[in-house]
Amino acid sequence: MALMFPRLARNFAKNGYYPTDEATLERTLGALAPDAGPMCILDPCAGEGVAIAEAAHALGPERAIAYAVEFDQERAAHARLLVDHYIHGDLMETMISRQAFGLLWLNPPYGDLARDTSGNMGYEGKGRARLEKLFYQRTLPLLQYGGILVFILPSYVLDQEMVGWLTRHFTDLSVFQAVDKQFKQVVVFGRRVRQRDQEGDDAKASRARLLQIGLAELEPDELPSEWTLLPYVVPTALAEPEYFYRVSMEPEQFADEVRRLKGLWPAFETHLGATQQTLRAPARALSQWHLALALAAGAISGVVQSPCGRTLAVKGDTFKKKASAVEYRQRDDGSHAEIRILTDKFVPVIRAWDLTPSSPTLGQVLTIH
Repeated sequence: MALMFPRLARNFAKNGYYPTDEATLERTLGALAPDAGPMCILDPCAGEGVAIAEAAHALGPERAIAYAVEFDQERAAHARLLVDHYIHGDLMETMISRQAFGLLWLNPPYGDLARDTSGNMGYEGKGRARLEKLFYQRTLPLLQYGGILVFILPSYVLDQEMVGWLTRHFTDLSVFQAVDKQFKQVVVFGRRVRQRDQEGDDAKASRARLLQIGLAELEPDELPSEWTLLPYVVPTALAEPEYFYRVSMEPEQFADEVRRLKGLWPAFETHLGATQQTLRAPARALSQWHLALALAAGAISGVVQSPCGRTLAVKGDTFKKKASAVEYRQRDDGSHAEIRILTDKFVPVIRAWDLTPSSPTLGQVLTIH
């Protein structure tokens, strides 16, 4: 399965998409080795899904379960055909189980973060804000301890901050030049460990070397065509990821759901048809007290007619007013105190519009307290 030709890759680079060239991919896969059990591997910036699919094939398609996340719709549609599980969406809007993957294949977007958006996107660095750092911070917790990192990034991103993170979180660090030199990419390998398990001398040596590469004071070796060092063994998965989904919808996906569910129209009567239903009579006649209370509360309204023929359109309501009381008390020192007490009082009011033809108050609004 071939990757894009370098000339085509240069066109995609204009949009922030840097697919790994074929030679770099093949040589990087040569450094990996499978464990005895099933493995879960993740590419959070999968592009067309070729790299993670090739990694699954190299580790053993019957044992390696490939997961992918891709933002671009066209590339995600291609990736879904190559991987076992995929998400079309923004990585920052996903829910993925922590420490669930034995291999993190990280080839993130390249570029600076805008100052007004870096905080909103969850970036926690203090140095130069870069997309590569943001994606590293977001995906590091997804890699299990003992898991392998393959980090493909421009060499100049290896500043003090980035190198400090790598040397705190990983051991057995090694770095090589990519075969295609156009984007000045390097491939960093590492095995995740807890910080307390780091060996001081090895971490210091790795830090010094990575900083020299980032400052262009040292040129790393090119990825060897045949890997002769100890391989990076992708560990067996502790368990399959419990969470792997996005927490938001793209406009196209939302439109598809609306069309599929037909909006609220199938349940229109359930939600909006209550006013059209026939009201059932009470089980027994209400007492005069219940009628007065319901009328005052506004639960009963409309035109009523008395036995003597008087017709009224009534509407009840209840309002709150303050009842004032004054108390006089003598203090211990012999002085007197005046205490004003305000108490809430609910007062029912019924307003009636007289509709009786022969009534002297015809057309007037009457208030019944």
